Amino acid sequence: MSSRHLVDPQLQPLLGALPSFELSLQALTQIRALMPPASEPSADVIASERLVPGPEGAPEVRVVVYEPRRRQGLAPAYVHMHGGGYVLGSPHLAAARNQALASAIGCVVVSVDYRLSPEAPFPGPIEDCYAGLKWLHEHAEELGVDRKRIAIGGESAGGGLAAALGLLARDRGEVPVAFQLLVYPMLDDRTVVAEPHPYAGEFVWTPANNRFGWTALLGGEPGGEDVSPYAAAARAGDLSGLPPTYIAVGALDLLLAEDVAYAQRLLRAGVPTELHVYPGAFHGFDLVAHAEVAQRFERELRDALRRGLRAA
Repeated sequence: MSSRHLVDPQLQPLLGALPSFELSLQALTQIRALMPPASEPSADVIASERLVPGPEGAPEVRVVVYEPRRRQGLAPAYVHMHGGGYVLGSPHLAAARNQALASAIGCVVVSVDYRLSPEAPFPGPIEDCYAGLKWLHEHAEELGVDRKRIAIGGESAGGGLAAALGLLARDRGEVPVAFQLLVYPMLDDRTVVAEPHPYAGEFVWTPANNRFGWTALLGGEPGGEDVSPYAAAARAGDLSGLPPTYIAVGALDLLLAEDVAYAQRLLRAGVPTELHVYPGAFHGFDLVAHAEVAQRFERELRDALRRGLRAA
């Protein structure tokens, strides 16, 4: 059933401009080669790259660090994971947003260049993200960061990794996390085998691509019984003790149902949670920067992170 008539009119042009793609092992190399290169940093931030210790027996992890030029005292920090369905992307995908957050909020942003699947299936990616978080916490003084005000977050697969990272940090008890910023997060492999939503998932992130991404991460078919919550956060039986959480998703996004369900479970577990569902919006709709719904989305996302770091 088509949902095109439900798309926000200001987002309609993107549907014609975006090339349709279907993820496969054969197409992956070509699609990765089309990912945008690094852009020049804005004048308001200092950008640098570091190689930090990786998980035991694994390579070092590259992180991209954005530091605001203007800051007063110790700054809060935001550990970011990029999107790309667990199989694509790099920190450069969200460079503009991360620089804007660093400048507007005065926070240090550390974006983790985690290993991609299927070359590095679970637990490789989440352990890379934990390595980035732990490095930031251990080097807080060097970076001028307040250890009590560290947030985590990301978009799509990066949002899924952030949710899993919140669980992992809670359970290991080494690094306190103050806030979670989950942007249309990819949380539940069981969406692959669930009854399709009649009006969600037609555009950009389709059921076929979702199946490919989860299969690559898990190293096997999604939807089985023994999937770790550190791979798919929705699998966690206990969500209590997690940090305050902000979740944003479009009403036409394939991930809508799993994101709403996760927000409901967080609330039932006593976790302060804010959920925003944007009408007429599909996965990745924020690419249309001039659209009013995208501008509202960016403004509310920024305000949520500011509040989350201030409250901590």
